[in-house]
Amino acid sequence: MKKYLLLLMIPFLHACTNTTKYDTIIRNAMIYDGNGGAPYKGDIAVNADTIAAMGDLSKSKASEERDAKGMAVAPGFSNMMGHSEESLFQDSRALSDVKQGVTMEVFGESSFAPLNATMKRQAQEGQGDVKYTVSWNTLGEYMNTLEKKGIAVNISSFVGTGTVRQNIIGEGNVAPTAQQLDSMKMLVRQAMEEGALGVTNALIYPPDFFAKTDELIALSKEAAKYGGTYSSHMRSEGNRLVEAVNEIITIGKEANIPVHIYHLKAAGKNNWNKMDSVIKMVNDARANGLQISADMYTYLAGATGLTSSFPPTLQDGGFGKLWERLHDVAIRKQMAAAMNTNAAGWENLYYGCGGADHVLLLSFKQDSLKKYTGKTLAEVAKLQGKSPEATAMDLIISDSTRVGVAYFLMTEDNVKKQVALPWVSFGSDEGSYAPEGVFLKSQPHPRAYGNFARVLGHYSRDEKVLTLQQAIYQLAKLPIETLKIKKRGELKVGNYADIIIFDPAKVNDLATYDKPQQFATGMIDVLVNGKLILKDGDPTNATPGQFVKGPGYSKK
Repeated sequence: MKKYLLLLMIPFLHACTNTTKYDTIIRNAMIYDGNGGAPYKGDIAVNADTIAAMGDLSKSKASEERDAKGMAVAPGFSNMMGHSEESLFQDSRALSDVKQGVTMEVFGESSFAPLNATMKRQAQEGQGDVKYTVSWNTLGEYMNTLEKKGIAVNISSFVGTGTVRQNIIGEGNVAPTAQQLDSMKMLVRQAMEEGALGVTNALIYPPDFFAKTDELIALSKEAAKYGGTYSSHMRSEGNRLVEAVNEIITIGKEANIPVHIYHLKAAGKNNWNKMDSVIKMVNDARANGLQISADMYTYLAGATGLTSSFPPTLQDGGFGKLWERLHDVAIRKQMAAAMNTNAAGWENLYYGCGGADHVLLLSFKQDSLKKYTGKTLAEVAKLQGKSPEATAMDLIISDSTRVGVAYFLMTEDNVKKQVALPWVSFGSDEGSYAPEGVFLKSQPHPRAYGNFARVLGHYSRDEKVLTLQQAIYQLAKLPIETLKIKKRGELKVGNYADIIIFDPAKVNDLATYDKPQQFATGMIDVLVNGKLILKDGDPTNATPGQFVKGPGYSKK
């Protein structure tokens, strides 16, 4: 009898041994693996933080099962140039990005470290609506502080050439001595060993503006030793755009380092016709062996400070010196004239956008000025009965900040050309927010809520500028390849489980310049390192985000 019962149990035992148990299974997926190829049907299993299996998993089980119902399943996207350095202290969920499928924020243009005592005090005292304790000194300490706080998304960072310059030299328009340059190199090496992706800058802003090409090459050579990348908001995106591209190509060649152009654009109507030449320059450089890439945001307006209407030379010494100069009648006269000049030696965004009617006020520090949020500079000038130039200076004095604004500078024809380029990824150049709390005190650029959804919906599905699989490649795998990060950006067994599920028919950006704080639609589930941070479109408040380190990281 026992032998008979054992024979009956053999099929059951065999079935049990062939039924694998996973932490999570995503079933009935239309898989876009990130490589740009056609999608295919299948299931994806996750154990802990890793993709454990892909294919037909109908005989397997999991603690958490998600039915994708034929929706698109893709690798999580990277915000190739985001500014969530502060907003993540306020809200760890990064919802404006997560609702678009972003699973990693990449910090660039500048960095939140390394800091000396003066910089640390300025960082503490200069905070706006978001408050936090500046407890760190090095870049690694800053990134670890965010990770330990708990964040929904992964984070990664470059180290700023302007940050190390300010640390050693200060904010003045001076060249480093040999000894100072050695100290700057040492800070770059330290940051690279702590996990920086490379070196970065924004060369239209002081103090970065004061660095000459040879200084940038010297610092880039240090990053190159660790496999890093040079990323830059170039010296010009307007009148000297071609010259700026030549400079970044020169830096790449001389330092033997991959280079990356932040938010590629031709700014100002007189410069729109330069984009074809720029694309050819990059394609030629790539054909000749230089690793050069770019990212972009999918809008016609840029956003930065109102101070970008003034010559950088008048900002020599930092914002405090500029604030003092704005009280000088003679200097104010100079600035007003400069604002209306088609300058060759600096990036005049006020002139480039066509003046005060095309400057939208976005954010102030002082509550008394927040009533002007969402108005143009021309409208506020009329309300105050002053010229736009005087109004701009007085707003900066009153707010004691750069004053956040949007400048309308680009053309849709160029945006479409750029979106389709296979070496262009996407970055919001914004923080990650939610339409609540202190975030409602300022008005972000709509790219904060719509930049990535706009690629999937408007440019891929509606305008047919690129296929959905190509869009996913440029949003997910291309940035990871560019940054030399391993085991992310592709749905593949053994990779980290940064996975998104979305409805291609419903993904849309809703944010506008008038009403920017509107979440994108169409995103269903988002997993970061195997944990659901968005479930059926709602945040789970899980914080599995990690500090993703660059190729030079040295664990000590």
